[in-house]
Amino acid sequence: MDKESNQNQLEDYKKVQQAIAYLSNKRSDEIDFYNFACSLALNERQLTDLFKRWCGLSPKSFAQAVALDHAKRLLSEKANILETSNEIGLSSTSRLYDLFITHHAMPPKTWAKKASGLEMTWGVTASPFGMAMLFITKYGLAGLAFFDANKLGDTKEENLAFEDMANRWPNAIFFRNDEKAQSLGRQIFSPDLWGKNNPIRIVLIGTDFEVRVWESLTDIPLGKLNTYGAIAKKIDKPKAARAVGAAIGRNPISFVVPCHRVVGGSGKLTGYHWGIKRKQAMLGWEVGVS
Repeated sequence: MDKESNQNQLEDYKKVQQAIAYLSNKRSDEIDFYNFACSLALNERQLTDLFKRWCGLSPKSFAQAVALDHAKRLLSEKANILETSNEIGLSSTSRLYDLFITHHAMPPKTWAKKASGLEMTWGVTASPFGMAMLFITKYGLAGLAFFDANKLGDTKEENLAFEDMANRWPNAIFFRNDEKAQSLGRQIFSPDLWGKNNPIRIVLIGTDFEVRVWESLTDIPLGKLNTYGAIAKKIDKPKAARAVGAAIGRNPISFVVPCHRVVGGSGKLTGYHWGIKRKQAMLGWEVGVS
């Protein structure tokens, strides 16, 4: 790389640093992308392209992430919805609602209460990997578990699976509806029904760290594998492979959020909450349909 290229790269880096500092320290209602871009001798499109090239997302998306993080801290400290909206510079509580629905698939009040009072429909259905148990909210699929049973109504294994899942959301309210679970199950386990125009909406309920790990799993392509260490690096926690492994083990939406595609650094299939044989079956099945 020649001296001129080095200098251009350094100047770009400084501009990105300025943009990060600006977006990190401004309320939502104070951000002026046009004038800020002009202050860097750029237009808005150039600023967006530069920021995406260095950071992997647009300035607007970065600003939303900053606002969301601030809002979550305030709600965790017991601030109410109106106070939180005002503090982060949103013009109304509806904008805070939209922010949480977009990024967490649930309203801010529900997130703050850790799903307290959240209604969940649950039911069981057959799948290529044994009996499946689905937990569905009005915001999307919140849980998918597997259990071994000879037929619907095998209550012993079914009860154990339900208890294992329900304990993840101790304050939720549960209603059984096998027909609804079976309808969604047909979409989940039928590759011919997969597609961008027919997405499966999911809602991830967990700690911030867990949600970041689970979201990263959805980027692993069908029929491919990744390692715990690679996932740790992807979420900017390169020394947290063990913590990543623990979070993956607590993934509540198996198969759809594909924790089965994660293996040890040596490529060895490591433990799986729903059984190592089931993990092997899923990987083999995916090779066949990919």
